[in-house]
Amino acid sequence: MSAPSVGEVASGGALISFEAVTKIYGEGTGVVRALAGVDLRIGEGEFVALMGPSGSGKSTTLQIMGCLDVPSAGSYFFRGIDTKTLSGDDLSLLRRNYLGFVFQGFHLLARTSALENVELPLVYRGISTGKRRSMARTALAAVGLSGVEEHLPSELSGGEQQRVAIARALVSEPSVVMADEPTGNLDSARATEIMEILASLNRQRGITVVMVTHEPDMAVYASRIVRFKDGGIVEDSPNLTPTPVRPPRAMEVRP
Repeated sequence: MSAPSVGEVASGGALISFEAVTKIYGEGTGVVRALAGVDLRIGEGEFVALMGPSGSGKSTTLQIMGCLDVPSAGSYFFRGIDTKTLSGDDLSLLRRNYLGFVFQGFHLLARTSALENVELPLVYRGISTGKRRSMARTALAAVGLSGVEEHLPSELSGGEQQRVAIARALVSEPSVVMADEPTGNLDSARATEIMEILASLNRQRGITVVMVTHEPDMAVYASRIVRFKDGGIVEDSPNLTPTPVRPPRAMEVRP
């Protein structure tokens, strides 16, 4: 990626900037307008919750932010760079070096230990075995999972698996963590633990977090809530009283 220039002015210096972003799927009578000219800016260090009913456009927005999809029209700037000017290789580098992803379904490799799952992004970056293992252990410790390095996903609870997924997102020290319904498969107690981790990473480390959720009691951890309906933003407001958080609690390690 080249240094920001013209795009930095166009995007207002924001970390993430959407300018009249439209996304259309299908053709003819089957056409679906998932996004209808969305304008959105997110600054460094924000924790933004994207909310709305199914089909409102929130998940499509996150996919475009994560360079997993592209706009049909309009522009998406990341750190001042218009992503439509980037090659496929450059987009891969952007995802690899600047973005971390947490999904509802964890997406862990079933026959691979927690440590190896967390190491995976570093393998693609060509980091030596010793260094990446040290970095993976540090990331696991940051989410309260010291001692489970050799456990397989099947030996971990749902909450523990999501902690591993968060550690994997953090290990490459991204600018942004993008979380798509990160608590959707968890009970309320485990969901609260995951939200406290995400909020703690944002408030204590300054990591920008963008999270899709349909749960109001999860969104209250964010510092800003953006509501979508019918492919557009209908409300964008600060959360003046975000839920307080505790540092990540260490899990009890099972033999």
